[in-house]
Amino acid sequence: MIGIRAARRYAKAVLSRASETNTAHVVFEDMQSISKTISDNSDLNEMLFNPVYNDEDKKEALHKIFREQTDITKSLITALVLNKRASLLTDVATSYIELYKESQGIKVAQVTTAMALSSDLEEKVLAKVKELTGSDKVTLESTIDESIIGGFILRIGDLQYNASIVNSLAKIKREFSKSI
Repeated sequence: MIGIRAARRYAKAVLSRASETNTAHVVFEDMQSISKTISDNSDLNEMLFNPVYNDEDKKEALHKIFREQTDITKSLITALVLNKRASLLTDVATSYIELYKESQGIKVAQVTTAMALSSDLEEKVLAKVKELTGSDKVTLESTIDESIIGGFILRIGDLQYNASIVNSLAKIKREFSKSI
């Protein structure tokens, strides 16, 4: 939990600096790239957490991997390494992405289904979410979870609508248990 709070503080500082220099969107793209690169590369992720690698090696490796990033992003990497917080890089990137979307008024809807949504159905869900939120700035994050059997689970901020088959079966089971 402490790491998440520290990551959020770093992300706020980076967003503030990026906003001052009118590069918040470019840094947003950097953070998306960092998040994806680290999540796709287990060796890189391991290196960030492994104390066997010294700080200079971590800094050099990260600067080589992310050489195309903005100066603000490179400064963040340097600061994290110097403060012995390189392991927070993914969390800082994720926090920055969330904070940036918040600052731009972008709502994020998460839909979980048992199988991938067709593009037509995805458009319909997006249209419904825009209607529910009253915002045109909505992004849809889709997750596949076969354990829900069918239906969907939709989350928008703190709200959740669970129309999964597994949830319906659980309701029926509870009702059946009450009547016995």
